Amino acid sequence: MDLLRILIAILLPPLGVFLQVGIGKHFWINILLTLLGYIPGIVHAVWVIAKK
Repeated sequence: MDLLRILIAILLPPLGVFLQVGIGKHFWINILLTLLGYIPGIVHAVWVIAKK
């Protein structure tokens, strides 16, 4: 299941974070990072998913 979330996080970082933690601070941080740059959003999403 984590592999699927990581693949989703690469395509749509906020969706990957949402599936992992729901709407919380990490979700909003990821939205901000993705708006500032796609790569920081991916890195943060993978970190959130791998941290579990």
